[in-house]
Amino acid sequence: MEAVVAEFRGDQAAGLRRLFGREQLRVVSFAAGCEGVGKSVAVANLAAALARQGKEVLILDENTGADNQAALFGVPARYDLVHVVNREKPLEEVLLAAGAGVRLLPAARAVKKLSRFSLAQKQALVEGLAEMEHPADVILVDTAVDHPLGFSPLGLAAQETVIVLSATGSAITEAYALIKKMSTGYARRDFRILVNKVKAAADAEAIFDNIAQVASQRLHVSLDYSGCIPLDDALRQSSRLAQPVVTAFPDSPAARSLRGLAADMLHWPQSGREGGGLEQFVQQLLHLSQRITPSPIHAG
Repeated sequence: MEAVVAEFRGDQAAGLRRLFGREQLRVVSFAAGCEGVGKSVAVANLAAALARQGKEVLILDENTGADNQAALFGVPARYDLVHVVNREKPLEEVLLAAGAGVRLLPAARAVKKLSRFSLAQKQALVEGLAEMEHPADVILVDTAVDHPLGFSPLGLAAQETVIVLSATGSAITEAYALIKKMSTGYARRDFRILVNKVKAAADAEAIFDNIAQVASQRLHVSLDYSGCIPLDDALRQSSRLAQPVVTAFPDSPAARSLRGLAADMLHWPQSGREGGGLEQFVQQLLHLSQRITPSPIHAG
């Protein structure tokens, strides 16, 4: 059995290198400790801002309901990555074009079943991703808040983890709890913090300083400040129009902030993991799928 798995992994790695071949691919997950902090809206707008800077962006979305990525972009989602895994649909029928340079891959159903994938389904996952006609420069993972494992395996497999929080006491408390959950349960040590819906940049920096100090002392993790998105009615209006704010209201404070955040993201230091890019992401995802436990990890 071990020989079969090793052969599968070797074929998998070679196939992904051949078909994607982008060593500088960035895979960034976005997570939140609670609903209402604007995580998914931030992901959608960052994707659009990155695309306007000439990048091909793929959003892996594990959310359902009215605030998933398909709804935010105003495109109908009929299928899920699980249809690719079960060989029911080719990837091209599951991928959604959300605008110039942005594609969506609904993955909520697949993520929930990830730990139960058979070897054949894992092979189908790799082969399905290999059908992607145009490689991505950046993959943004929009993780679900209510994942039964406490945190998404998709997010754990990403190179970078951005915790999104807003300027409320409950959002800050839940963000800290999520960081504790990931650090104690999955040995994650490095996080980035994005503060959303703030009235002033100074407020966001103060929030970051406080949570970073507590996390460093009690959890022994490292937090980096990614920036902030101002409280801006243009974001609400653009969401109603199912358009990114960088397109609908390009001169708004939120749009300016998001363009700056997207530019900064492209200059984050690359992960030191061996074999980066999509190959590393898929390999890590399948590796985690064999080791995640069925019981949620609570912050305590």
